[in-house]
Amino acid sequence: MTEAMLPQRRAGVVLHPTSLPGPHGCGDLGPGAYHFVDWLQVAGQTLWQTLPLGPVGLGYSPYMGSSVLAGNPMLVALEPLAARGWISATSLQADFDALRVDFTRVEPWRMARLREAFAGFVAQNQLGDQQALSDWALSQRSWLEDYALFMALDQLHAPALWTQWPSALARREPAALDEARRDMADELAFWQFVQWQFDTQWHALKAYAHTKEVLLVGDLPIFGAHHSADCWARPDLYQLDDDGMPTVVAGVPPDFFSVTGQRWGNPLYDWAAMQADGFAWWIGRIRRQLELADVIRIDHFRGFVDYWEIPADEPTAVNGSWRAGPGEALFAALTQALGDLPIIAEDLGIITPEVVALRERLGFPGMRVLQFAFAGDASHPFLPHNYESNTVVYTGTHDNDTLRGWWAGCTPHERAFAQHYLGISDTEVSWAMLRAALMSVARLSLCQFQDVLELDGSHRMNTPGTMGCWSWRFSWDWVQPHMATTLALFTAASGRTKFHRLQLPD
Repeated sequence: MTEAMLPQRRAGVVLHPTSLPGPHGCGDLGPGAYHFVDWLQVAGQTLWQTLPLGPVGLGYSPYMGSSVLAGNPMLVALEPLAARGWISATSLQADFDALRVDFTRVEPWRMARLREAFAGFVAQNQLGDQQALSDWALSQRSWLEDYALFMALDQLHAPALWTQWPSALARREPAALDEARRDMADELAFWQFVQWQFDTQWHALKAYAHTKEVLLVGDLPIFGAHHSADCWARPDLYQLDDDGMPTVVAGVPPDFFSVTGQRWGNPLYDWAAMQADGFAWWIGRIRRQLELADVIRIDHFRGFVDYWEIPADEPTAVNGSWRAGPGEALFAALTQALGDLPIIAEDLGIITPEVVALRERLGFPGMRVLQFAFAGDASHPFLPHNYESNTVVYTGTHDNDTLRGWWAGCTPHERAFAQHYLGISDTEVSWAMLRAALMSVARLSLCQFQDVLELDGSHRMNTPGTMGCWSWRFSWDWVQPHMATTLALFTAASGRTKFHRLQLPD
C-alpha cells in the first residue's frame, strides 16, 4: 500500500443519502442526490462520504443489515422508475415527514412501489432491459443469488431468524435450495431487479459526481449481522454453534461512549477458516466495495489486530476479552488480489502500538476527531498541531453530536481550552472548528453536513447504544448561500481545491 493511493489534500462532507430531501419518505439516489453533488462543487468540496449503503437491519442501522454486499432498497429512487413507465406517477403521491425518516411507514410503502415497478418491468417485456438485467446479474452472481434467495425465504418465514427456518433450508441442503429456487422464481427475480436498479442508479450518480470532481467515500463495517445473507450462505466462516447461533459476539469494552461498553451483537468471524481459503470472502467484499466507492473507510480497524470477544449470553460488553485478528496476512491477500487499496483506517477508541504499527506498515491514514481534542492538554494527538499529513481529520463523525451540540454539553475545561486554541466566542464554534480542520496538515478533512448548517444537538445522526437513531433529514431552505461561499473560501485558502489562487468576493 502506498500513500499515493489516496487523493491529495481534499475536503468533503459526511451525509448519508437517506438524509437528503425528497418527497418519498427518505432521501434516495434521485434528484436530491444530484443537487447535493452540485452543492458540493459550489462549496469547493471534492469528497462525499456516506454511511454503509447496504440494507438496514436492527434499529434501522446501516451497520447491521441483511447483506454487506447488497444495496439498500430504500435508496432506489422512484422517479426514474416512473419515467420508464414501470410505475404510475399517481402511485408516488405520499404524505411523509419531510425532516425525519419514519421507517415503520416509509419502508413498506417504498417496497410496495418497487414491487409495482417490477410488475411494470415484467409487463413491458423489453428485450434490451431484460438482457441488461441478465448481464448485470451474471456479473454479480457471486453474491446476488444467495442474497435474493435469502430475502425471498426471509419474507416467507418472517419474523423468524434463518436458524428457525425449516432445517433443510437453514442448513442449506442442496435439494431444499433447488426446490425453493423453483417455487420462488418470481420472488428471486424481484430482489435481483431491485439490486439492479440500485446499482444502475448508484453508478449513474457516481459518474455524475466524477464530472463535478467529487469522489465518493464508502463506509465498510468490519462485521455483518447474524440474520443476513452473508452468515446464512457461509456459516463456516463464523463462530456459530451446531444450531447456527453465535457462540460469541462483537463489541468494544467500556469507553468514552459507554461505561458498559458497546455490545454490538454481530457474530464474530472464524479467522482461521477465512485464512484457509486465502481470505476469498474478504477479497470479494472489498472488490464489491471498490465498485461502489473511490475510497473506503473501514470501521473498527482495531479489530483486524485484536477484537473484543463477548460471550453470546452476556447482556453487556463488560465481560469480554481480547482475541487476535488476522493482522497483516489479510491485507497482503487483499493487495495481491486487488492492488493497492485506497483505505481510511478508523482507529478510534483504545488503540495499541500494534494497531498503529500495522496501519503505518500498510500506509493507511488514521482518523482524528476534533471534538475529542480538548479534553487534555496541548499534547493531545487530536489537536491539529500534532497531526501528521497521512491523517484524515473529522470535526465529528456520525456517532458524535453536532458541533453546536458538543459545545453546549462540553466540560468547562474543554470549553476554555477550545476558546483559547481557536480564538472564538460561543457563537463561532462551528465555523472555527471547520476552519481548524481544513487548515491542518491532514491530507483529508471531513465534516458532518449538520455542522455546515450550524445545527444543534437535536440534529445528530446517531447516539451509540440507543434506539431511534438514523432518521435525520434536512430541508434545502436551511442551506443558505453564505454556507457554500464560506466553506469554499476556507477550502481554497487551505489548499484543498485545484485552484491555485483564492478568489475573494468583490
